[in-house]
Amino acid sequence: MSSVRVHNFSVSLDGFGTGDGQGLEAPFGHAGTRLHEWFFPTRSFHVMQGEPGGSTGVDDAFASNWGPGIGAEIMGRNKFGPQRGPWADEQWKGWWGDDPPFHTPVFILTHHLRPTIEMKGGTTFHFIDASPAEALEAAREAAGGLDVRIGGGPSTIRQFLAADLIDHMHIAIVPIVLARGERLWDALQELEERFNVEAVSSPSGVTHLTFTRR
Repeated sequence: MSSVRVHNFSVSLDGFGTGDGQGLEAPFGHAGTRLHEWFFPTRSFHVMQGEPGGSTGVDDAFASNWGPGIGAEIMGRNKFGPQRGPWADEQWKGWWGDDPPFHTPVFILTHHLRPTIEMKGGTTFHFIDASPAEALEAAREAAGGLDVRIGGGPSTIRQFLAADLIDHMHIAIVPIVLARGERLWDALQELEERFNVEAVSSPSGVTHLTFTRR
């Protein structure tokens, strides 16, 4: 069976995967870009932007695992956009422009459904009201035997961990303190009993943690 994976998910030292006050101009709230500064210099990020160059060190070694072997993604609604409640603007098609970086079917968890959106480059956004297990079943069917990536945000990853549906997870611990926002680790005691955990330090100051199902 295909694996369920998390990649390149950044959290602060105090465990926040996004800041407070998300808005149209602030996808990560008051955190700004600080959670992801380690990623921007990498060759993997440059490739996603269609640009040459980029670093090839420790950070890129982890970042480069994000895409290969992935056939579908599941994300929470707040990763897709800042709107809450019923869709007031169905013209909104996500933070990423006309050609999002996913290039696969993407299943967005929401209680407020809307029509599927087909984007350039093979990305298709499906809006579903489903439990983690139901969403994973739909994503696996769409993935055609490839792996499924859980893209975030923190509450979505937390739900899939609580349901014991994640096989591999890469978390980047960034040396900043946010103090508020949305935490990843709440109510997830004893993860180490389900996963083998390894840590690798990077010159950028980030610690890369990998969790692999035992």
